[in-house]
Amino acid sequence: MVTRRRFLAGCAAVPAFSYLSLNTAFADTPPSMFVMAMQLDNITSLDPHESFEATGGQICGNMYQRLVTPDPQKADKVIGQLAKSWDVSSDNSTYTFHLDPAAKFADGTALTAEDVAYSIERIVKLDKSPAFIINQFGFTKDNVTQMVTAKDAHTVEMKLGAPAAETFLLYCLSATVGSIVSKKACEANQQNNDFGNAWLKQHSAGSGAFTLRTWKASETVILELSPLYADKSKIKRVILKHITDPAAQALMVKKGDVDAAYDLTTEQLLQVKNDSNVSLMNQSLSAIMLMSCNTNNEYLKKPQVWQALKWALDYDSIQKNILSMSFITHQSFLPSGFPAALDDTPFHKDVAKAKSLLAEAGYPDGFEITLDHYSMQPYPDIAQAIQTQLGAIGIKVSLIAAENRQVLTKMRARQHQLALTVWGADYFDPNSNTEAFCVNTDNSENARSRTLAWRCSWSDEEFNKLTEQALHEPDPAKRIALYQQIQQLGREKSPFIYMMQKTKNVACGKNISDVHMTVLEQWPYDQVKKA
Repeated sequence: MVTRRRFLAGCAAVPAFSYLSLNTAFADTPPSMFVMAMQLDNITSLDPHESFEATGGQICGNMYQRLVTPDPQKADKVIGQLAKSWDVSSDNSTYTFHLDPAAKFADGTALTAEDVAYSIERIVKLDKSPAFIINQFGFTKDNVTQMVTAKDAHTVEMKLGAPAAETFLLYCLSATVGSIVSKKACEANQQNNDFGNAWLKQHSAGSGAFTLRTWKASETVILELSPLYADKSKIKRVILKHITDPAAQALMVKKGDVDAAYDLTTEQLLQVKNDSNVSLMNQSLSAIMLMSCNTNNEYLKKPQVWQALKWALDYDSIQKNILSMSFITHQSFLPSGFPAALDDTPFHKDVAKAKSLLAEAGYPDGFEITLDHYSMQPYPDIAQAIQTQLGAIGIKVSLIAAENRQVLTKMRARQHQLALTVWGADYFDPNSNTEAFCVNTDNSENARSRTLAWRCSWSDEEFNKLTEQALHEPDPAKRIALYQQIQQLGREKSPFIYMMQKTKNVACGKNISDVHMTVLEQWPYDQVKKA
């Protein structure tokens, strides 16, 4: 029986580019346009049920709405977005969402419970990378149509495969993958039963503030304000321009050629922080920089090797000399600020200890290995530091630089050896990263759930069981203690070397205000104001 209700609380020497035709040079940006220089090479899709990178997620967050969303003022609180309220059954296995009857898609059609049910079905049946966030509630391709139903035009019922804590379900539904799409638009553009996926990669069918006009891979994203938001924002068009060189980004924002620079490294941040024409917005993000070991590789199978790598790195030197304004040293998979996060940093450079661990693993003379990493700065500098530091213990590292999405695609195919990447949490709950880094119950090539652990071909039953136990622990204090235990074990017994946590510094022109970014890197562009 339904017994409880939750109500809604309360983007000179720069590439040629024209704001309208993309053919003429930069000029001062128009007052109704927000232009940002940033690195866009990690976008693989703008279908919200496939997009699984931070930049794509931020863009999708401006084109789509979800049933619920983290409170902008307090990320650990969930509030309604499309859902005005929701009811929870006494056994926490049935959730009923009551939609805002005024909700509409950008094309003016009504957003109904049928669209919500279709969206959940689409997530499960497409089964793209982020689908595991929703699949973990017992939805399968065979049962999702029966388990998620439209009871009437504005009421959606979700029957879960097993009881789930209200906060856990809501946080998962607040992730990008929980975006609600137009059933009519997707069905009208589907090919070979793909639920419109090929079309939605480069089009939009949402109810958010913006619609997608153009996405050219590793070049440009152009968003236009939805007609439904005409009276709510002065920003009518957002242009995100792919500029790989942080120095070029810094020059553009200082000259007023762009309104914001998104990917400045410490070197550029130090240059612009006292510039009277630039202001800095900073926000700690739930993004963890790490090095991952693919345990399919002969040299990377043994825990002693993982430990040797952890003791070989000089974290503080990398942070101080390369990342002083963009990352802090962090050695756990839960970001600082998350419930249960461990903020101590037990690992430091100890060459003798690292060499001893390598000898214990059977490699006293080291070995040769490759390291995949993002090609844009600061990652080449970090990779070179890692190369030098691992060389000191006998490990000869060959560096392989590639665009962000190429590195990620290689990892998803389990073809890397070592990989230097960044992972961002999908929702504000300890299970988000714990599930990604610790759970792999099916290590086969055709596994349904392809977590980071799966990508590294690593499965440990102790981690699987502890994560399941923590997920369902009803006592908050005991649940926190379990997640702290898992983090401690992860430091000792997992093939992940956690290094840093990201601090995002966005350099904006002095005429830009109301830049509001969350710990999950969501940024509502419609709130931006230009003087």
